[in-house]
Amino acid sequence: MGLFRTAARTAVVAGMATRVHQRVSERQQGTWAASTNAPVPTSFAPPATQARSAMLAQLKELGELRTAGVLTEQEFEYQKAEILEESKQK
Repeated sequence: MGLFRTAARTAVVAGMATRVHQRVSERQQGTWAASTNAPVPTSFAPPATQARSAMLAQLKELGELRTAGVLTEQEFEYQKAEILEESKQK
């Protein structure tokens, strides 16, 4: 019986210590979260990255049209400047 009682007492003490640790940790995290003013990110890819990839796709397509002979060098440069100017305004 002595060994069983010791094991039960150890389990109760360990369980209590775990619960106390969890409560203290939650309280500290809540205090830290309330004290920071940083916004919570909503997504990992910023919108600027998506806009940039669209711009690069347009420029690539424009380059292919120039290579194929559909656009002259002057038309290519004009369209490229338009795309780059448009991306700066966003």
